This record gives sequence, C-alpha cells and structure tokens, in this order.
Amino acid sequence: MKPKVYFNEKCSICRIEINHYKKKSDGIIWLDVSTNDDFIDEIKKNKNQLLRRIHIKNDNDILIGIDAFIFIWSKIPRYKILAKLFKLPIIYHLAFIGYEILAFFLFIKNYKQFQNNT
Repeated sequence: MKPKVYFNEKCSICRIEINHYKKKSDGIIWLDVSTNDDFIDEIKKNKNQLLRRIHIKNDNDILIGIDAFIFIWSKIPRYKILAKLFKLPIIYHLAFIGYEILAFFLFIKNYKQFQNNT
C-alpha cells in the first residue's frame, strides 16, 4: 500500500513545498484536504486538524507535522540526509516546535481566507 500524504492545497506555502516534493518522489499518493471532506473518516481527524498540519498514513501508522516531513524526506534520495539530520534529538525537538509555530500561523492565515471565500 502506498503512503498517503494529506495536505492543504489552499495554503500557498504548503502548495509550493508539496509540489516540489511531488516532482521528486515516486510511490506517494498526494491528497488535498482543503476541498475534500472524505479524508476525515479515513484519517480520524476533523477538518481543522487536517488543514492545520500535514498528515501521512503509511500502513496503519499516522505521521503528523515534522514526523511527516521526515518521512517524505526519507523517500527522496536527495533529502535522505535531511531526514537523518532532523531525527537527531535536539534538532528534532527544535524542528517540532518550529513546525508547530509555523503551522499555527499558516492555519490562522488560511482560515481567514476560507472565511472570506464563503
């Protein structure tokens, strides 16, 4: 079973980064959660949780946030060193905090965009 990446296509920063990874990786299914509510039951998260953070379903495992990025990087030859680097304890914890802060502000920014489009 191919891993599935659930991401927010309406977030311009997310879209640019994910489109970059799409070109570099094979064997990953990329799913936009901003326009499809079907994934809520599949991943067992609500819409806001899916919009706020990147998620990956790999077999029975769910990876969220920085763990999802480490997984993606580990699948792209050019980024494997980045995956190894971000697994180091101190770097991992700093990246985790940094991702959560960035994800929060991107979610707020995009949430306002969702409200303006309705």
